[in-house]
Amino acid sequence: MSEANWYVVHTYSGYENKVKANIEKTIENRKLQDQILEVTVPMQDMIEMKNGAKKQVQKKMFPGYVLIHMIMNDDTWYVVRNTRGVTGFVGPGSKPVPLTEEEMKPLGIKPAEVVVDFEVGDTVTVIGGVWEDTVGEIRKIDPHKQMVTINVDMFGRETPVEISFTEVKKMDF
Repeated sequence: MSEANWYVVHTYSGYENKVKANIEKTIENRKLQDQILEVTVPMQDMIEMKNGAKKQVQKKMFPGYVLIHMIMNDDTWYVVRNTRGVTGFVGPGSKPVPLTEEEMKPLGIKPAEVVVDFEVGDTVTVIGGVWEDTVGEIRKIDPHKQMVTINVDMFGRETPVEISFTEVKKMDF
């Protein structure tokens, strides 16, 4: 499986938040959480003077653009490219070009650090999704994808299943 990178998507001006919401809804509907990891509209705090009073507001850093952290493949390209309000990926022709680490630093976007209270070998209960109420033992933790692999009993056999950090809860004994 290829690595996730940050890509820039051009949108109609003023549609950035709508595009973000639409892509996030599609990710949920098509179960692409492991391929499209994050969608963001970079914002910055600014001080505005209105009627002689200072007011702190958030403004878009790049109007008309949305950043997406994803694994590029035909499915993810199609989903993003065909989202209402998206005019295309930034890059030559139809080939999206990922942002480099140097280009990401000034944006202040860092991978979200998730602190979990479980480790390999712990027994957890799945609290959401298709496997809800399933109990399993953690076999692997992938902090980059924010997923755990647990073994579940399916048709009398132990089967590994990947589940998001947010959908598991450590069992208290």
